Amino acid sequence: MAAGHNRATAPGPNRSLARSRPRYGEAAIKVLLLAAALVSIATTLGIVAALLEPTIEFFSEVSFGEFFGSTSWGPLFSPPAFGVWPIIVATLEITLIAVIVAIPLGLAAAIYLSEYATTRVRKIFKPVLEVLAGIPTVVFGFFAFSFVTPLLQDILPFTLDPRNALSAGLLVGVMIIPIVASLSEDAMSAVPRSLREGSFALGASKMTTSVSVVLPAAFSGIVAAIILAISRAAGETMIVAIAAGFKSIFTFNPGSEMATMAAFIASAGSGDAPVGSIAYKTIFAVGSLLFIMTFAMNWFSARMVKKYREVYE
Repeated sequence: MAAGHNRATAPGPNRSLARSRPRYGEAAIKVLLLAAALVSIATTLGIVAALLEPTIEFFSEVSFGEFFGSTSWGPLFSPPAFGVWPIIVATLEITLIAVIVAIPLGLAAAIYLSEYATTRVRKIFKPVLEVLAGIPTVVFGFFAFSFVTPLLQDILPFTLDPRNALSAGLLVGVMIIPIVASLSEDAMSAVPRSLREGSFALGASKMTTSVSVVLPAAFSGIVAAIILAISRAAGETMIVAIAAGFKSIFTFNPGSEMATMAAFIASAGSGDAPVGSIAYKTIFAVGSLLFIMTFAMNWFSARMVKKYREVYE
């Protein structure tokens, strides 16, 4: 009887828990986030689709051996030359100079902001540093051409052309410092405080802790920041167009005028090449090569981040 009484008076399932209201707002947010994620994928696929057909048509007329086996570049000349190595070397050379400038300065700024600066100083200096990324690149280009190059011509023992790879690389390096510094500082700030306290407890100084503990712990994020900066430098157009010039010669001399891949695309796409001509299709071939290079760097970055990522609880 008692058992029956208990069954009769046992509370039934909560209707509000068993049948909750549909959350239309949450579903709409999921759809918006999915759409935002698909935009980047659709953009990438659109770029590939736009580059693919003209690139195939280009290589049906110009062989891979001529494209990659020659050091003479002049698709707009008569007779044309399609050896791509001069603009590849110029792109890599200017990018290397930029990386040599940006990595030490960017990591030094990140270490200071993460490990040494007070909260108040960090709130002031980090936005100021990031403002540097908002300066139009055409301003950097004219600054390199009108100020940096004459200054270098006065202090360096070798001759610099009015337009040269050295001043362009230096200013591209300055441009990408905020990318390295800001993203590296974010990665270092995410390192748990307990690692620092353990290092201090063993008698390590702040500098030793920063270099030997925090930097290795944030290595994956720092690598991602550096690869992103390199990709940004390789695709830079206005600085190299103004400061480095458009002369496509095969040289490793940073004091010489040279044209990068992005600068060639900008100059050839300005209307000098008739649409549908082999010179016009060269723009897409170079664009495809630059796309593959940056894609390879980002793929390598993703592998490095996955391999060295530290997970803390």
